[in-house]
Amino acid sequence: MLKQEAEDGQASLADPQFRSDVLTGLALPQRAIPARWFYDRRGSELFEGITALPEYYPTRTEIAILRDVCSALAARVPAGAAVVEFGSGSSTKTPLLLGCLAPAAYLPVDISGDFLRESAGRIAADFPGVQVTPIEADFTRPLKLPPAVADLPKLGFFPGSTIGNMLAVGAVDLLRSMRASLGDAALLLIGIDRIKPVEVLIPAYDDAQGVTAAFNLNLLHRINRELGGTIPVDAFRHRALWNDDRARIEMHLEASRDVAFEVDGRPFSIGAGETIHTENSHKYGPRDARLLLRGGGWTPVAEWTDAEDKFALILAEAQPERSAP
Repeated sequence: MLKQEAEDGQASLADPQFRSDVLTGLALPQRAIPARWFYDRRGSELFEGITALPEYYPTRTEIAILRDVCSALAARVPAGAAVVEFGSGSSTKTPLLLGCLAPAAYLPVDISGDFLRESAGRIAADFPGVQVTPIEADFTRPLKLPPAVADLPKLGFFPGSTIGNMLAVGAVDLLRSMRASLGDAALLLIGIDRIKPVEVLIPAYDDAQGVTAAFNLNLLHRINRELGGTIPVDAFRHRALWNDDRARIEMHLEASRDVAFEVDGRPFSIGAGETIHTENSHKYGPRDARLLLRGGGWTPVAEWTDAEDKFALILAEAQPERSAP
């Protein structure tokens, strides 16, 4: 009885948008849940583990590029800027960026509050001359920055190719939202993952140690814990596949048997072989990436990549909009 009351209490405290997205997504013909809900505390910890895996090239490649272009970046970003990092996670790349620049303020934005505050505390300790202001928020929604940074030049930092998790229309909307949050003349440093051979891509999202599988399955554990779910997690397995038509890796949770369960008191059933689509990771060619940025109101002004062209860092500027080329 006490256990049930505790579970009911947790469900009542769940994020209303999480509840809505899960209930809506599980009712779709192709069941789907937005990837942003991976990142509870456990999910954030697992993702940090993924970034250290030998198969997962994006993090180490992006870090190497960032080290190589430090002086070039510093020459383009005004001293005394406010660096706003969207989806900061553990901020592993942030010390490199802040060390390159001479910022006045750092504002990490993330949906996982505990993880955010811990990483912000480490940054504040390492950079005592920088004003660190963590913002617990869903960065895919409009963001109002604190008045203290209103008059500072802005640099948005969006590493890790997180933009690839979104469909094109959502990616453009997000870029426009970032432009509105940061303002005219702001800069944006964004990571973009390149299209590459499938034999490189698939292992990056289906590693031999099973860390990515645990990351994917943790979403079901979160639903059970926060939304009073009764999903039999052991009935699902992680799947990663390349969708060539859409130029993306897809992650799914596939039912290994027929299952019936409840979430927030609502009944659902999934047949063997059916999936819950949990993440996309779109890959872009150079022209595609530039077109995406321009569609979001950003003009690319510099671009850097690794020797194998696996990954790119693009610096873009929020230039005044114009109606003609």
